[in-house]
Order: sequence, then C-alpha cells, then structure tokens
Amino acid sequence: MHIIKKILASFSVPCLLFGFLFFAASLTPSLIPRGPMVQGVLGGVVMALGYLVARIVGLLWRAGDLPQLSGQTARLTMWGLTIVVVSFLGWTVASSLKWQNALRTKMGLEPADALDLISILTAAFLTFAVVFIVMGLVEWLFWIVQKRLYRIMPPRRANVLAAVVVGLLLFVVTRDGLFDQTVRALDTSYETAQELFDAAPPPPDDPNVVGGANSLIDWASMGQPGRDFVTTGPDAAAISAFTGRPALTPIRVYVGRAQSETPRERSELALAELKRLGAFDREVLIVTSPTGTGWMDPGSHDPVEYMHDGDIATVGAQYSYLQSPLALILETRTGLDQATSLLEIVHNYWKTLPKDNRPRLYAHGLSLGAWSSMYATNLFRLVDDPINGAFWAGPPFPSNFWNYVQNARVPDSPWVLPTIDDGSLVRYASHYSDASKAEADWGQMRIVFLQYSSDPIVFYDPFSLWRAPPWMNDPPAPDASEHIQFIPIVTQFQLALDMALAFGAPPGHGHAYYAQDYIPPWVQTTAPVGWTDADTERLKAHCDLGVQFGCKNN
Repeated sequence: MHIIKKILASFSVPCLLFGFLFFAASLTPSLIPRGPMVQGVLGGVVMALGYLVARIVGLLWRAGDLPQLSGQTARLTMWGLTIVVVSFLGWTVASSLKWQNALRTKMGLEPADALDLISILTAAFLTFAVVFIVMGLVEWLFWIVQKRLYRIMPPRRANVLAAVVVGLLLFVVTRDGLFDQTVRALDTSYETAQELFDAAPPPPDDPNVVGGANSLIDWASMGQPGRDFVTTGPDAAAISAFTGRPALTPIRVYVGRAQSETPRERSELALAELKRLGAFDREVLIVTSPTGTGWMDPGSHDPVEYMHDGDIATVGAQYSYLQSPLALILETRTGLDQATSLLEIVHNYWKTLPKDNRPRLYAHGLSLGAWSSMYATNLFRLVDDPINGAFWAGPPFPSNFWNYVQNARVPDSPWVLPTIDDGSLVRYASHYSDASKAEADWGQMRIVFLQYSSDPIVFYDPFSLWRAPPWMNDPPAPDASEHIQFIPIVTQFQLALDMALAFGAPPGHGHAYYAQDYIPPWVQTTAPVGWTDADTERLKAHCDLGVQFGCKNN
C-alpha cells in the first residue's frame, strides 16, 4: 500500500492534460477501422505515453532551473488549460464516431454505434491506469536504486547510474519474455499448423500429384500448406467447364521445409520434380515464394490457371513454419536465401532450353513472399536472358526493390498508385485500378505490383514517428479517410496497430487480398492468348462464387 500511495502522490494534473491531447489525437482515423476495445486500448497507451512525455519534459525543465509559474498566475493558467484541453477532447470524442463510420462505409462495414464511445472511454482509462501503475513501479525501482547509490557517490552521478541500471533491468526482463513467447509461437506453428509426418494424411495415389506415387518429394514433409496447394485448385475438367475449351490439369510443385536441410537441396529437388512432371513443356511457369507459414494463396493461383487453360506449372519452396510477422523477424535471411536459390536454379535450367520451345517464366509472391521473391529477382543476373515478368502482391514496406521503384515514380503521381516512367516495364494495380492503362505498351518484361491503398503492411513508415508518410501528402485514396492527419508519435502508434489489424480487414482492403483483384494483374503480367475484358469479368464472377480464398473449382 505504501508503494501505491507514493505512486499516486506523484500524479500530475498538467501531465494528464497533455496525455488527454494524445488520447484525443488517437481518435483520429488511420488506414484500418478500429473497434471500440481496440481504440480504447490504443487511446489508453497513447495517453500514458503523452503523460510520460510531459513528465520527462517537466523533469528536464526543473533540472535546468528554468522559470516556473506560481501563485494566482499558475492557478489561472491551469484552469485555462483545463478548459481548452477538455473542450478539445470532448469535440474529438464526439467527432470520432463520424470519422470511423465514414471509413467503415468506404470498406463496406456496418456503422459503429454511439454506445461504443462508452466502451472506448472505459477501456482507455483502464489501460491508462494499468500503464500508469507500471510506470510508477519503474519509478519506484529507480528511487530504490538511487537511494542506494547516494550513499557511495555524488547525486548527479547516482541519478545517471540509477537510470542506466533500471534501463538494463527492464531490457533483460522484456527481452527474455519476448524470446519465450517467440519459442512458444514457433512450437505451436510447427506442431499443429503444419501437421508433419505422423499427423499427415495418406499420400495420394495419382503419380502426377506431388508427394504421390513416383514423386521425388515426401508427402508428409510438405506440411499442411504444401499438401493443400498441390491437391486443391482447378483440374482440367473444371477449367474446360468454365472456358468451353480443351484444358490441361495444372502442374503444382511444392517442397516442404522439412524435406531437406538447405535451400539449395530443396530447390534442386523442386527442379527435378518439375522435370519429372513435364513442367517445362507448359506454356507458363511461375516461380512463387510462399508466406511465412508456407501458405500459397489460392485466390492468386487458381485464376491464372483458368486463364491459361491449365497449360501452366507453378513451383514453390517453404522456408519457415512461422507466421509472417515472426518469420520476418527471426527468419528473414532464410526466406531470402530460399527464394534466391529456387529462382536461380530454375532460371539457370530454363536458359538452356531453346527460346522458342520453353515456357514463359514469371516470379510471384504475396506479402513476405513478395519481399523474398523481389530479392531473388536479381535483374543483373537476369540481364543476359531475362524472365518474362513478375507479379508481386502486398509488398512489405522494408522491401528494398519496392522502395527503389516507389521513389522512381513520376512526380505528382500518387504514392499508393504511382506511375513509373511510361509504364512499359512496371505498373501498379489496386482495388480500383487494373494496371491496363499506361502511356506506352508493355516491353519485353512485365512487372506488376498489386497494393491496396489501405494496406499498412505496405504503407507503414517507421519515420512517421516525426514526419508524415509520403502518402499522407496526397489526396486520400478512394478507400481512405479524408480526416487522416499526421500527428508526431501518435501516427506511429496508429499505423503499428493498423498492421496488426490489417489481416482482418474486409476483402479488398488492408492486407486481405482476394481473387477478384488478382485477376487483372495476372492478365497484364502473363498476357493469356485471346483473353478479353469479358473473360476477366466472367472469371471474377466465377471466383466470387468460390471458397473463401480461391475459385469454385468443381
């Protein structure tokens, strides 16, 4: 109780008012609509951060022996600030419902209820209380260390050393906690999500299915993502029923992470399986990089197989068992090495084939797979015999190649949907743009980026702590809020939270890419023979009748 009383005794009303300003700022919209509890927690954390900033400024002010208000002047100033801050807070709370509902309407969501404001305020103040107590306990620890050091050294030196000691203690505690959580997440992903070996279902009898009879790839080691990829999707009958033309059953090759120790071994095995199945006799060959868990999005792969009458082969190799955020942190190098090895080995063999008797070769990836695929597509290595193109969806913001292309955009073209030179090499697609329009016709190589303007995985900016992201300087995109404002520190927290919410956004927004928006970019990238705009609309409708991610394949 003594500790709690001491913590509460240090409570500062001026710092709380500054925290209120941060809370008010957190109510402004960002890229993804926020539910009441999520908004409340965000507001509470940001309010505590504003309180802490004001507290630090106050300590520095006093340490610098700078002038301070006192007496009647101080009281009048405090009352004036309180009235202004509370009035501003009331206005933002009242306006926040309108801001959020405008964004929700653009994304096809039901409007939020006015009663949600009560949940937001309750969650915010409870969160602030918890964070305030935690900050108080940290301060109490500092006091204890400080008092001990006062006995053996001068006060100034003791203050600095006490801050260093407490900082190191917090670093060790949080580092170990995060490490334990990561290990638990890895174990869960490995044992339950992948269903390796003992948990694997019986292999298929079909010799033309990877992992089945005569296959060079072990069925159990492919894991659940790989087995789903090679056994689902349209067959010749489904494709022919849709197109009215003769069709082939597409070839799908997948090598699991557990198959071999090194990326090169997995890649060489993938090449051998491609040869066994006759993949290099097909019209189109796609080298794709999966997401962190090894998942291959059927919403992307199903449509392109329809538009090429099944005369197509796709190959991918798994590099991780982890969810993409964990894989991004812990296995970035592994993903880049696997994608590079697979594309290099396939491309090197492809180059040995006669140019008039080999498939058109493309690179592809979604999200973390897009990042690794972009890294693997080394234009200097490909310059002597380039691939035919690449299609990358939802490229994460740290991707070097994506950043290079973005910054080469035509001046004044939108950051979220830029124009690159005359459009003969690189074009962009979105939920509202199909990459078909450009100043020039396509050249020898075609590169298409699909990125939703509301996708924070793409448009998060680590520098938004102190400056506005480039896209905030443009007019808002069709599915973006007109009320987005850059606010130092607060915007950083909003965008970080947006990334966590991005996967649960409605299809066509956030990081929820779906089949209808994959179709036009695939048309532009792979140029299917005889394909028309009417075919695109028919395929969109067909896929809209399908399962959650792919197309209706029966």
